[in-house]
Amino acid sequence: MAAVRTSSEVAFNRIAIAAVLIATLIFLAPIYWIASTAFKPKELAVSVPPTVLFEPEVTPFVRLFTKRVQMQKAVDPQVYDAAPWWEKRIYDGGERVLKVGKDVQLSQYPDRFMNSLIVAVISTVLAVGMGTFTAYGFSRFKVKGEADLLFFILSTRMLPPVVVAIPMFLMYRMVGLNDSHIGLIILYVAFNLSFSVWLMKGFMDEIPKEYEEAALVDGYTRMQAFFKIVLPEAATGIAATAVFCFITAWNEYAFALIMTNRRAQTAPPFIPSQIGSGLPDWTTIAAGTFLFLLPVAIFTFLLRNHLLRGVTFGAIRK
Repeated sequence: MAAVRTSSEVAFNRIAIAAVLIATLIFLAPIYWIASTAFKPKELAVSVPPTVLFEPEVTPFVRLFTKRVQMQKAVDPQVYDAAPWWEKRIYDGGERVLKVGKDVQLSQYPDRFMNSLIVAVISTVLAVGMGTFTAYGFSRFKVKGEADLLFFILSTRMLPPVVVAIPMFLMYRMVGLNDSHIGLIILYVAFNLSFSVWLMKGFMDEIPKEYEEAALVDGYTRMQAFFKIVLPEAATGIAATAVFCFITAWNEYAFALIMTNRRAQTAPPFIPSQIGSGLPDWTTIAAGTFLFLLPVAIFTFLLRNHLLRGVTFGAIRK
């Protein structure tokens, strides 16, 4: 009987491992496709059947960071020979780089990427900070109508962004917040705050109140006890909440598309606008997407230990 049970367990483990591997391949396939397309020559990006094995090149990244126009005539051989290697790649594609004197004109991608970084970082810090204080208040004090207030906070996430984007656009236009960093930051903070409050409240409820009571007996004020006792204990939850808020703000598309145009436009609505010779330049779009994925991947990797503990915090109660 034991042997039958052991064989069943082995078979189950093999099936589970196979299922995990298949799911991993399914989730990683789009990322691989984006990464491979970012290093493909332009003609191979739309080949049928798809090209899997190819010689990688960095031309899509050169096109991503430079302004270019279609050449009307062949480039002078002397000019071609004197050009740096990366500019020759542009010439080979039938385009030339725009210059002001000898200075190469950069594309708008670096500015859009920096806009995404500014908006995502500031909105995440504000949403997590405000959510932590709010969750602490709900967790430690008796608030009249607490359940209704928490439900009201949660209800702000029930409508998709595209539903409220038009009314917000009209209001922002009246107060002059269209196409501004602060306008996007306010929207992202409001959108992430409900998630931050609910997630942090679960973490705060798991921290024993006796820690603070002991600190208050020792002469600490309530704020001192919060910063020196509660906040270090909630660091794991704060890290997990920050990861989710950052990902949401970093990837947000609808508000960024409607509320911004040039000055504060972020990378998500800018990347699909990369146009080649009359058609979308898929290799350049893939290069921009590949670079856009890196900050989130690095941020999540750095906080991976806190993230695993954070998403399971409070799952088991004594």
